[in-house]
Amino acid sequence: MATKKNKKSNEGSLHLKDSLNDQLFQQLQSMKKELKEKETEKTEKEREQKIKEKREREKNKSFEELLAESNQDWKQFK
Repeated sequence: MATKKNKKSNEGSLHLKDSLNDQLFQQLQSMKKELKEKETEKTEKEREQKIKEKREREKNKSFEELLAESNQDWKQFK
């Protein structure tokens, strides 16, 4: 019985889109689009900043740090 009642209430109910006028709905959609664009722009800037910081760290490493990170066995070259 509960499932029949839920189906009837879903069929007769209005959605938020139906109750808003078209102009307001379009404004909300454009705001949503702008927020998504800002979010993607923000994440892109953060990614670029991380890449830049990584390059700076690599650039400023000492010889000792570079040697420690090396995968080669330097004992073979003695």
